[in-house]
Amino acid sequence: MCSNTGSRHKRHVPVAGRGGLALIELIVTLVILSVLAMLVIPSAQMTVKRTKELELRRNLREIRTAIDEYKRTYDEAVRNKQLIEKLDESGYPKDLNELVEGRDFGGVSKIKKKFLRRIPVDPFNPPAPGQEPEWGLRAYKDEPDDTPRTSGVDDVFDVSSLSDQTAIDGTKYKDW
Repeated sequence: MCSNTGSRHKRHVPVAGRGGLALIELIVTLVILSVLAMLVIPSAQMTVKRTKELELRRNLREIRTAIDEYKRTYDEAVRNKQLIEKLDESGYPKDLNELVEGRDFGGVSKIKKKFLRRIPVDPFNPPAPGQEPEWGLRAYKDEPDDTPRTSGVDDVFDVSSLSDQTAIDGTKYKDW
């Protein structure tokens, strides 16, 4: 009978032996998480860059459309002889702030026509707090290969980013 009771008792496994297994599991879990993080982080960084590129394209399009609309409005005012004298030789705004502040192009109603609510920000060249957004500006009289300037342009014909960074497609943002 004693031998039967001895066979009924289960053998106890020491607690220290089970702790080693948990440590190995923990290390394997950390390695797996590290590998996953190494795969996810570059993807997240690429997503952030792609989002900034989309914002840059949108902002460039918004400013360029406003410049084109300004020029169209100016030409129409000259054509309709609403302007007694030509205010600008080229018909382009003197700076980007003129697109926000507006301009009276003559006519019956003496209203300033505005083309932008605010000057959009270059996501790759954000301004310091309290500063105006800066863009590379090209004048109407500039040569196509002239370097864009941030000031000293009397008739803004085009804008570009001031960033020297390279886009996902391999082009420079300043060339967009």
